[in-house]
Amino acid sequence: MTKKLRIAHMAGPTATIQNTPPLVTSNKAREKHGMPARLTEQGTTQRFDALRAQRLAAPAKVYVEQFSAHPLERDAAQLYAAPDGYVGADGSFSKAQRSPDDKPVYEIEMKPEDGLYPLPYMALQKDGAPWEEEGTAPGAPASASRQGFFPDGSRSFEEIDRLGIGVDGLAGTISALADVDFHRVLPPGGYTRGLAEAARTDTRQDSGAGDIESERRGHDFFAYKPYHIPVQPPRPALARITNRVQKILADDRYDGAIWTQGSPSVEDSAYWFNLLIDTKKPIACNAAQRPQGQMSNDGPQNILDSVRYIASSVWDDGSGRNRLGTLVIQEQQFFAAREVAKGDARPGGYVATGGHGGILGQISHQGSVAVTYLPAYKHTHRSDVRLSQLPSAVECVKREGAGIVRLSAPVKDGTGQLLESAIPSVSIVKDGAYTGLDWGDDPEIEEDLKAVIAHKLSLGMLTGLVVEGMVPYGTMTSVARQKLIYRAVFSGLPVVRVGRGAPVGFADPHPFLMAGSNLTATKARLLLMASLMKLGSLPTARDPANPAPAEIAATQKAVAAYQQIFDTH
Repeated sequence: MTKKLRIAHMAGPTATIQNTPPLVTSNKAREKHGMPARLTEQGTTQRFDALRAQRLAAPAKVYVEQFSAHPLERDAAQLYAAPDGYVGADGSFSKAQRSPDDKPVYEIEMKPEDGLYPLPYMALQKDGAPWEEEGTAPGAPASASRQGFFPDGSRSFEEIDRLGIGVDGLAGTISALADVDFHRVLPPGGYTRGLAEAARTDTRQDSGAGDIESERRGHDFFAYKPYHIPVQPPRPALARITNRVQKILADDRYDGAIWTQGSPSVEDSAYWFNLLIDTKKPIACNAAQRPQGQMSNDGPQNILDSVRYIASSVWDDGSGRNRLGTLVIQEQQFFAAREVAKGDARPGGYVATGGHGGILGQISHQGSVAVTYLPAYKHTHRSDVRLSQLPSAVECVKREGAGIVRLSAPVKDGTGQLLESAIPSVSIVKDGAYTGLDWGDDPEIEEDLKAVIAHKLSLGMLTGLVVEGMVPYGTMTSVARQKLIYRAVFSGLPVVRVGRGAPVGFADPHPFLMAGSNLTATKARLLLMASLMKLGSLPTARDPANPAPAEIAATQKAVAAYQQIFDTH
């Protein structure tokens, strides 16, 4: 008997795939409490209540009209067995038909242990008013708002397994393939009143965050709704993500992992995992353009496809090692983490950047998994900047007075954990036509770029810049601003240049600047951040505006080491 797959689901921030539409009080509840029915925009009564997945508190017996599951069931009535009985006009049930008007029915006993059932939402606010959105009123603060995002993946997976229907007409598509454990790495929903009670009532979750009494929006969980109080994870969150994901993937129980995150940012985390996570196991990343339970929501199929991908072993190089790296799996396509980008807010809105592939395979409607291309760039267990290969400390630069000093920049603690303070500060500088502030080539008038460079040099931490220049070579149009970039380089700041947007061609090599090949600026930023933790800041010149020949040679040697990473990752 084949061993059943075991997968770790890792909840990431702002994940629409783990979000739901607002729980709106049904007309059933409004009628029960003597309230006016909810109206449509046209002023008519809402015809149907939205049915929301909920749990029964006690068994209930219902009678379902025969032949009501499909309009052509009755056309094949001769193929069907007799119904369980009949319901008369008075609502009573009997085994035998008592009147020509009796309805043939199936008798169903629904039990709490059956799992979720779609039912009208009956809740009201504390003051008796109906719920119309997440908050008690438009613009309500977080303290007066409910959360639409799930605290971990267990509820979304349960709804998919219970209510999702496969091409074979069956449910339970995920549990038939794998057992899943749920980890709250950097979740989109949180327990603001503490985790203790949640842990007692739900044993399926693993907070991954220790014994926390309460969780804070913007620190422990990250959601973009309610829309007037959104929160996004900051730069140091990358260390938390890295450490937790690395620990999960090191667990021998797991055959692979699924990461879910908001659709605009899942591409960034996927590439970060590709660079930093030292694992031979497959990592599949999913997002959705529409929340769980909304009409035509795309998330459930993406998640199922990730389970099927891990189960298929097409990622295995024959020795149990992942040959594809981290993938983003969307709309039945497998995107390489390095080349995927969100192009539009709709199902099918993901594109392969770089112009040279990026889609490594696909999955058919029947669940057949095929790999069509293998990535040539290093990833995960082959990456030169993976967590296990990073040093405990490197050097960074800081301006002090009129000079620049070199400082130690710790990268990992004594246990090998990545430090939050080690995550570099890298900014993207865009340069297009007509960028120079005025005629001539005087860098002193470019105050905005001067301020960015001065800020980086003031931090006393690992810092760098990405210049998004002309397509595809990444060249800058302003000589004055280019002089400032050179000055930044000889002040110790590594600078990568890439083409604008999603270039098909490759950025040109340069003696002082790294070429970001066909990476987007956002992906080049992540690779530079990882490279900084591996190599540290560049050498510094006594006078960055006028470096000596030996200083130029030292910088070129250091840039070449960076370029080696950019050419292979």
